[in-house]
Amino acid sequence: MRLSELQVGDRAEVTALKSESAVRRRIMDMGLIKGTSFKVLRVAPLGDPIEIFFKGLYLALRKNEAEGVLVRKVGEPSELVDHQELDEPLLKFGGRV
Repeated sequence: MRLSELQVGDRAEVTALKSESAVRRRIMDMGLIKGTSFKVLRVAPLGDPIEIFFKGLYLALRKNEAEGVLVRKVGEPSELVDHQELDEPLLKFGGRV
């Protein structure tokens, strides 16, 4: 998945940078490297620019720059703990469970 495909509020982690070398170098110099987690804060109506937040920094990327950043969404329901695997019930309402 590409960073440019994310929606406002999505959280993701950088898996690779696949842009031309000058753009990749500039993005990496700003600290957006493999393994960096971030949150999408704003996306302009036409998708350009995209503002993200990571490591205490706010960064706006053009759409063509964001297309070169491959990401993995985090916080997906599939990544959450399956509560049926837990031995204890999540909620107890007064009586016996």
